[in-house]
Amino acid sequence: VQLIESGGGLVQAGGSLRLSCTASAPAFSSYHMGWFRQAPGKERELIAGIYKTGGLSFYEDSVKGRFTISRDNAKNMLYLQMNSLKPEDTAVYSCAAALGSSWAYLEDYESWGQGTQVTVSS
Repeated sequence: VQLIESGGGLVQAGGSLRLSCTASAPAFSSYHMGWFRQAPGKERELIAGIYKTGGLSFYEDSVKGRFTISRDNAKNMLYLQMNSLKPEDTAVYSCAAALGSSWAYLEDYESWGQGTQVTVSS
C-alpha cells in the first residue's frame, strides 16, 4: 500500500492542524492504521492508531485529549486532527499501515508514507 501525507505546516502554539493520509490500496479497510512522529534527535514514536474498520483507537499519553485519529474507508483516507498544539509536537508526522492482527507497536506496521513536517512555534 502506498501512503501520502499532507496537511503539515507551521502553526503557533495553541493552534490546530489537520493531517491527511491518502492510501492507494484495493482493500484499505483491511489495514489498521497509525500516525507516527519523529522529532530531530529522537526515535520514531507511535502516537495514535485506529482499527481497520474504525471504532477503536488509542493514543499516546502526550497527545491524548488533543489529537483525534479518524478514517474514511470509502475514500481511502486517514486523518489526524491536532488541537492545542505545543512546541514539543514539532516533528515529521507519518502514517503507516498494519495488515496483521496487532496494531499497537511500531514493529506491527509495514508500509510507511514519506511524512509531513509539523512545526509549532512558541
